[in-house]
Amino acid sequence: MTHFLNVLADAGAPSGGGGPFGGLGGMLPLILIFAIMYLLILRPQSKRQKELQKVLAELKKGDDVVTSGGLIGKITGMKDSELTLQLQEGVRVRVLRSAVTGLYTGAATATKSETKSEAKAS
Repeated sequence: MTHFLNVLADAGAPSGGGGPFGGLGGMLPLILIFAIMYLLILRPQSKRQKELQKVLAELKKGDDVVTSGGLIGKITGMKDSELTLQLQEGVRVRVLRSAVTGLYTGAATATKSETKSEAKAS
């Protein structure tokens, strides 16, 4: 019976070697996958999150912002966790501060300046 248990124990044991890293050789690909995932996904995402938190903390009246719903407006009022945005003359909406995805620096600014320069040239 003991001979049978010894045979089972030997059959389940890894076969020596394992390369220069010993038992670490089998885990090396897994460690590399986690390292690459951290560098390509987790680190940039946390960096963007910190930048967004900084932008949200520095918001002030008169800033043009974009919300997660795609609304673009100018901040006309602020409370603790709530902003009032003016979307158009006479159109105001209240949104949560957390719904703001960033400052708006889009094409509308460039389009206005191009239109003004074209009007002067005519």
